[in-house]
Amino acid sequence: MQNNWKRNIIRTILLTIFALSASAQNWKYVKEKEGIRLYTRQEVKKGLKIFKGVAEVEASADKVFAMLEDVNHTEWWTKDVTQIKVLHYEKDKLAQCYLVYSVLWPFMDRDLCVNVTATNNSLTGERKLTAVPLIGILPENESLVRIKDYKEEWIIRPINNNRSHVELEFYLNPGSNLPNWLINMVLGDAPINTIKAVRLNVK
Repeated sequence: MQNNWKRNIIRTILLTIFALSASAQNWKYVKEKEGIRLYTRQEVKKGLKIFKGVAEVEASADKVFAMLEDVNHTEWWTKDVTQIKVLHYEKDKLAQCYLVYSVLWPFMDRDLCVNVTATNNSLTGERKLTAVPLIGILPENESLVRIKDYKEEWIIRPINNNRSHVELEFYLNPGSNLPNWLINMVLGDAPINTIKAVRLNVK
């Protein structure tokens, strides 16, 4: 009897932990702008939000992917990126870049070494691009704050030959102990603005 009681207690605790974990992973719908839906999710233990933009693009999945992964043609990227240096590039597989971001005064500009990997599901046609920090490849610059906590993932799924489903999941901690509310506010529309740029520039 006592053993059954203990097992029930343990089972209840495990189910509670699982439920809390699952709840933490749920996306919260924020808004829709120009057909782009924005969702957020709290990053566990960090107080920062993960943002996700979801939309359809009037272009094939192949064209969208080709535009996103081509680090030699970045004219459509945000103007906040003031310097781009390609460190290594293998088409449709891997890209490593060094980026410098302009930040409004009185904050210091940021830089980031990023590693981007590409995957392709030959059965479904789904493409993915996953970007994470590349640590230790270049020395840090005293006049810049190095971003070390970052993730960006693109998912591109074909709807038909001329239309695709696009998702952009984005998380960034710019460092220097900036308040979480300010970071969340500044980055809030980043997925929407980036997907809009893709729509305008994909060919």
